[in-house]
Amino acid sequence: MLLAVYPLTMKTPSHAIINLAILGRTQHSEFNLLIVMGGILPDIPIFFFYFWAKYVARMPEAKIWSEAYYEPFVQNIVALFHSMPLAAIGWLIADYFGWQSIQILFLSIILHSLGDLPVHNDDAHRHFFPFSNYRFISPISYWDRKHYGSIVSLVEMLLVLLSTYRVFGFVNSYIGKTLLILVNCFYLVGALFFYVRSLFKFMS
Repeated sequence: MLLAVYPLTMKTPSHAIINLAILGRTQHSEFNLLIVMGGILPDIPIFFFYFWAKYVARMPEAKIWSEAYYEPFVQNIVALFHSMPLAAIGWLIADYFGWQSIQILFLSIILHSLGDLPVHNDDAHRHFFPFSNYRFISPISYWDRKHYGSIVSLVEMLLVLLSTYRVFGFVNSYIGKTLLILVNCFYLVGALFFYVRSLFKFMS
């Protein structure tokens, strides 16, 4: 299971932490939770899909990610949650009514999608759904070693470390600080595991 969901479980928390570093402010710590929610919300349907496919439908891993994930219904739900135009419309509505908290939430969702754009290759999302089915196929991937995944994941880990350094001071709750530390530790342990695994594969 770890091998199957590792790229997703690592990428999603990084969105939350990097978004917090960009949008968070010491004098507006009340928005921190909304920024984190916006950072992870687009990926939530993918987590639900995986656990349904794995533990309810009992699909093998290969079928989950090569067939079931690409079913039109699943792809449409994923595209809906990664849609920048829809998030922008939500932001405009919130701006019209003066709902600053909701604006922050939608802005964080947009940042999530902007972060996805340059690091998805053949698994690219339709970020302009439902107005367009265009997918930007990036030459690099956050997980696929055939498309510089090892380098991208290292850069991502460094960005998360730097972002954690920035946000640690204005995250006031002990739970929040603990989660920041745990995510970074998970990153380091996960990176070591995968690089050691790759080294053994190379040597065998």
